[in-house]
Amino acid sequence: MPSTKLQFLNNKGLNLSAKLEIPANGEIHAYAILAHVFTGNKNLSATRYIARCLVQNGIAVLRFDFTGLGESEGLFEDTNFSSNVDDILSAAQYLEDNYEAPELLVGHSLGGAAVIYAGSQLESIKAIATIGAPSEPEHVTHLLSQKIETIKSDGKAMVDIGGRQFTIKKQFLDDLRSKNMEGILKELKKPILVMHSPQDSVVGIENAAKIYHAAFHPKSFISLDGADHMLSDKKDAHYVGDLVASWLSRYISSIEQIPIQTDRQVAARLGDVGYTTEIKAGKHSLLADESESINSEDFGPSPYQLLSSSLAACKVMTLQMYARRKQWELTEAIVHVDFRRNYTVDCEDCESGTKKIDLLDCTVELIGDLDETQRLRLLEIADRCPVHKTLSPTITIQSVLKATE
Repeated sequence: MPSTKLQFLNNKGLNLSAKLEIPANGEIHAYAILAHVFTGNKNLSATRYIARCLVQNGIAVLRFDFTGLGESEGLFEDTNFSSNVDDILSAAQYLEDNYEAPELLVGHSLGGAAVIYAGSQLESIKAIATIGAPSEPEHVTHLLSQKIETIKSDGKAMVDIGGRQFTIKKQFLDDLRSKNMEGILKELKKPILVMHSPQDSVVGIENAAKIYHAAFHPKSFISLDGADHMLSDKKDAHYVGDLVASWLSRYISSIEQIPIQTDRQVAARLGDVGYTTEIKAGKHSLLADESESINSEDFGPSPYQLLSSSLAACKVMTLQMYARRKQWELTEAIVHVDFRRNYTVDCEDCESGTKKIDLLDCTVELIGDLDETQRLRLLEIADRCPVHKTLSPTITIQSVLKATE
């Protein structure tokens, strides 16, 4: 998916580091700003996963580092909640000046509170989504509880947050305590989606209830059951991203996932970051990817898994076509496939120990009222499927029946 690293100026004249991701086909239905968690940055895994899901649904996403965090200029100790809100407003102004005014704000944790405040000041915003957000910005002071008295007496203190050291000044606390989220929510009157985990140990679920009750309709609440505050399990982050995109379609009518345009049977597209690849196969869209072991996102099956899937799908289709024509009682056909490379046994240079052959190892599982003759015949038929015939001249494919119990 195309992405652009960029910088924009905040109202203090500081450069904030950002990344703008757009749908691979360039067709954008809306622009969104994604605000990260307190003391986090734009490259946190949950932030990236949520952005990726939104982009796949036709939403261009700008994610950026707040002042003094990540790659942005400035000192964190000189920032506060109000400056975070101002940074979001600056991001919105940048999009409006250079692309298009944003219509969606998404915020995680304190970033969720910040997008509510920013959204109340931006006419272009049509919807706001929060994830694990506190009902009052002051809630984050519990992270500073051991140093609050020092901050009050000395004017600042070094605080450990998530294993990292940050200087927090008294002005930060004063700013948090000056905010009135309930009053902002009552005046907001924009669609809001509140997402929160009942197991959130950082920002309790009661915060979601307060936000929901203070907001006007249309408002929605979704329980992220089982998720932690940081959405450290990527499945939870994917879930959030897909939910936001689906929910937003109620307020931005053009939201839909548009595949790559091609006049060929299959097309694949990959940008200059990562390995997540968009595929259009006929009228269908899907993703391919590589595993996390090679620093990819694992958003979809790998190329070899897709290859194995093609073989498995073709075999089960062929088996059922044959069984139905013969009127055999084949209730279900399942083909299990592994791809691997084996050292050759019969080859001209096998003594070198480096020659390998590609092997697609298939196990055919047949469920139904079949005798042994029928089962063996179906195994033969499985090896006659079109994909098997296409692959077998160059790849060794072996098939065996799964043992019956």
